Amino acid sequence: MSEKMIIIGVTGGSASGKTSIAEEIFNSFPDESVGMIQHDSYYKEQTHLTLEERHKTNYDHPLAFDTDLLITHLTELLKGNSVQVPVYDYKISNRSDKTVIQEPTKVLIVEGVLVLEDKRLRDLMDIKIFVDTDDDIRLIRRIRRDIQERGRSMDSVLEQYLRTVKPMHHQFVQPQKRYANIIVPNWIDNEVAVDILRTKVFSFLNESGTKKL
Repeated sequence: MSEKMIIIGVTGGSASGKTSIAEEIFNSFPDESVGMIQHDSYYKEQTHLTLEERHKTNYDHPLAFDTDLLITHLTELLKGNSVQVPVYDYKISNRSDKTVIQEPTKVLIVEGVLVLEDKRLRDLMDIKIFVDTDDDIRLIRRIRRDIQERGRSMDSVLEQYLRTVKPMHHQFVQPQKRYANIIVPNWIDNEVAVDILRTKVFSFLNESGTKKL
């Protein structure tokens, strides 16, 4: 059987720890053929909007993403072709003018808040992971992250959370849980789950062909 790229989807609510768990897996194989793409990189280009208008965008709705482009890129990677991944700048709430070249890898991690929402995207994935974290913990983490890393004010973070993040979580994010092969509760205290995922990736890297979970 010919070798095929394995795609792992990692999702969960905003500030659930999904990026951290994806990076835990990615960083465990520094010398191996493991890559990672973030759905956030595929936020739609918004140059036609003012910065104030961009801040009002509902970034937790499926229509905020150019998922068609992500699907095209994953399809090309599966064919063995490299792609140019957009670079999103959170401080200007828009794509930058830069791109990052992603080469085909044996294992590719696709991480983001809605990566299991679109069936076409789900169908490209071999393993689907949902990181399940308490709402209060996620809000606290989001406040810290957006203020410290993204230059946001407390008022703007809370306003966005109540206006879009929380309702979109219940409408689009939480329902993805039913599509997951693996649900990781409270990942930061769940090293067992991370070790299991590392072991699964290790087995993929050391076997020929593709095997669904």
